[in-house]
Amino acid sequence: MPFRALGLDANILKAVTAAGYTEPTPIQTAAIPLILAGHDVIGIAQTGTGKTAAFVLPILAKLAGLIGAGQKRGIRVLVVAPTRELVVQIEENVRAYGRYVSLRMATVYGGVGEHPQILALRSGVDIVVATPGRLLDLMGRKNGDFSGVQFLVLDEADRMLDMGFLPDIRRIVKALPTKRQTLLFSASLSRDIEQVTREFQHAPKIVQIGKRANPAETVTQFVYEVPKHLKASLLLHLLKEPQMNMVLIFVRMKHAADHLADHLDHKGIKTATIHSNRSQSQRLRALKDFKSGAVRVLVATDIAARGIDVDGISHVVNYDFPMHSEDYVHRIGRTGRAHAVGDAISFVTAADYGALRALERFIGRGIVRKRAEGFDYQGAAAQPGDGDERLYRSKQLSPGQGHAGHGGGSGQRRHGGQGGGHRGSPSRSRWGR
Repeated sequence: MPFRALGLDANILKAVTAAGYTEPTPIQTAAIPLILAGHDVIGIAQTGTGKTAAFVLPILAKLAGLIGAGQKRGIRVLVVAPTRELVVQIEENVRAYGRYVSLRMATVYGGVGEHPQILALRSGVDIVVATPGRLLDLMGRKNGDFSGVQFLVLDEADRMLDMGFLPDIRRIVKALPTKRQTLLFSASLSRDIEQVTREFQHAPKIVQIGKRANPAETVTQFVYEVPKHLKASLLLHLLKEPQMNMVLIFVRMKHAADHLADHLDHKGIKTATIHSNRSQSQRLRALKDFKSGAVRVLVATDIAARGIDVDGISHVVNYDFPMHSEDYVHRIGRTGRAHAVGDAISFVTAADYGALRALERFIGRGIVRKRAEGFDYQGAAAQPGDGDERLYRSKQLSPGQGHAGHGGGSGQRRHGGQGGGHRGSPSRSRWGR
């Protein structure tokens, strides 16, 4: 189905074409007509499936109609997102798809000076995209008139609740008109969140694309079992592969991100970092350099990574295995976006096996195990007490052992094949059966 069949405004369609898109994704096909018809919508879809455009496009179309009818200008759209990176991503989408519509927009988030944001709110804008904390602060000081809001969007709702923003969101919603269209989008939606939506929405239509917990099907997933003290060496070994040309690495802690980035830089691999201790200008510069190819590797923490929307990420590496299964789905969704393909690599130490088993139950499938060809797993003695040395002596696999059809070169992998683009051969563990 082409975009023109969805009932979008001609100027919006022109912008979509200019952006290089010809056909909507499933979440866009399902959600856009419902939003255009005026329904409240709960949109559930995997990360990387086009959720942002699923609400930006129809809202822009409806907003263009209001402006064309001569309706008084003012804040008509409020989009709330958990992180400043996601706010910036949504802003980019609005500007790209609204390029042929006369619209004014303000972004509101912490980490930067508030004065320009206050001036923007007071000057009169059509769209506000904001994080909850800074928005609530400015609203509390009577900056901006939100009495005319007709569209409220809660994006990445699961993450906002995980981050403890529910009280802030309740206060924000309480300050808005009760008669409005409310849209809630998320990569995953728990039953608790579904109950909370009853506070904010009226008879919402639920759009669910794919299974609730499934990562995108275009992402090939592998696990490398490795002692903790050899993770850095294994990463360097895998990065020898030229196919790993745009790599997003996840770690748990901010100091670990800086330490790993310094280590990779020292080894001649251009690396940037993004985490909450970095200033907004530093974070934006890191994203810009990663998008342009000025750096090959971006090391990030989970919260800071929300909103990383970069085309062409070849690999996501879970250097530190995520403690929560939902974070795994969000992490690996940074690759394989919009029908592209990508690889997700997870390093698993002895301490991570419980989390790995929980993840495989969560996604309903086992993840292929691999061993890196040519890597010396006995390169150093295991650290006392970590249990890895005994584990790896008992679980060693030969390079050729494992499932057929998942190893080998990646020349065909980028065209939809199943081969891995990094060094290693798949192996099967008792949890992957």
